[in-house]
Amino acid sequence: MIIFVHYLKIKIDFIMANSSFLKSSIAKKVAMALSGLFLISFLSLHFFINFTSIFSEEVFNMMSHFMGYNPIIQFVMQPILVAGVVFHFVMGMVLELKNRSSRPVSYANYNGSANSSWVSRNMIVSGLVVLAFLGLHFYDFWVQEITYKYINVNEINPTRYYEELNHKFESPVRTGLYALAFILLAMHLWHGFNSSFQSVGFNNKYSKALHKLGYAFAIVVPFGFIVIALFHHFNQI
Repeated sequence: MIIFVHYLKIKIDFIMANSSFLKSSIAKKVAMALSGLFLISFLSLHFFINFTSIFSEEVFNMMSHFMGYNPIIQFVMQPILVAGVVFHFVMGMVLELKNRSSRPVSYANYNGSANSSWVSRNMIVSGLVVLAFLGLHFYDFWVQEITYKYINVNEINPTRYYEELNHKFESPVRTGLYALAFILLAMHLWHGFNSSFQSVGFNNKYSKALHKLGYAFAIVVPFGFIVIALFHHFNQI
């Protein structure tokens, strides 16, 4: 009994000594998970609008024009989106550096492949590539919109969007880079969904179905974007 009490005291002291670290680490993981799920909502909307370009030029132009000139979307939602992207990747870097510094086994002796998948070990790599792609994407579309509307002050043209999107994928190099980025995004989402549910402690009778839905999203949406890029590449106007 004395031995058990002594052991219990040691465990309590250890937990108390590390409680601030645990809380901080868990809070960071939950914040990153929630920011990732938040960004997925924007990704879903973006995919839906772009996918309409395959079926209807008119519908795509109408939806793009609404998004491009809606003040709530332009001056509220877009800054929130940019902040969400920056926050998500900064938190990812912070957690990666913390994990490396707290790992008891040095990298020279640590066999990561025996304990985790390639995707989970390289989330920071795929994340940085996706971040670089987002930078290119913002340059291609957002900077162009700002230039068109506020620098050159061109007349409003609600039918220009389809042609602009189509011409972006004229180059096979650019189309290939987009496809590669979306493959990495699929891998990032595949692991991200699983770790997000774990971080927020979601484990009930609905969790299995949501896991499957998340995995389906990680495949369908990125490869749907690849289909959009290839469609416009091979159907230049």
